[in-house]
Amino acid sequence: MKRESRRADAQAEILAAAAPILAQHGYHGTSMRDLAKATGRGLSSFYTYFPSKDALLFALQTRAFVTLIEAAQAAAAATNGPEHRLYGFILNHVRYFAAHRAVMRVLVQEARVLPARQRRHVRAHKERYYAICEQLVGQLGTGPGGYFGRTANRAELERVTYSVFGMLNWVWAWYEPSQHGSAPEVARSIHAVACRALTGRLPARRVWTGVEQALNGIEIHSLISAQPTA
Repeated sequence: MKRESRRADAQAEILAAAAPILAQHGYHGTSMRDLAKATGRGLSSFYTYFPSKDALLFALQTRAFVTLIEAAQAAAAATNGPEHRLYGFILNHVRYFAAHRAVMRVLVQEARVLPARQRRHVRAHKERYYAICEQLVGQLGTGPGGYFGRTANRAELERVTYSVFGMLNWVWAWYEPSQHGSAPEVARSIHAVACRALTGRLPARRVWTGVEQALNGIEIHSLISAQPTA
């Protein structure tokens, strides 16, 4: 068991070191030798953990989404009400990728590189993560005065949810803490835009502070979850 744990820890360390290299040079511009060097391992040792670039990229993408799903579920359990829960989802997403921007860049730019079978596996995790947000968007925007009215049209619900992800997924491309503030400040702005569209009003500041206090007790996972990829 200890051996398996050590191997999982080593794989997580490799993925953490490999993400910036892949983000900077791209999948096709990076060799296995480059990745081994970046992780401080010999090439033969590196192959014992990841036999190919496909295997490494697959592990990085899968485990990153597992981490995000776990964090979103923990945030939902720690907060009450759709407005609070949507902010919890947004804050978790922003603070994770503010800390790990290279991972977000790899997830966005290298999404189509993997073989079809592995892409389907990653896609299943993406859909689980998307479904969490879609449910929160639907709950917040449904009801008297809500954007969707009493019921959410399926196509419109998808459009709105993808629009929220559009705001979230490009934070890595422009966010500079010295210019744009802390991760919670960025998350508050995104949440305010979403709430204004979905409910016709801005959220009360106590929503943000309450959720932030609740989430402070939830550990921000390391770069990559140690969950298996299969």
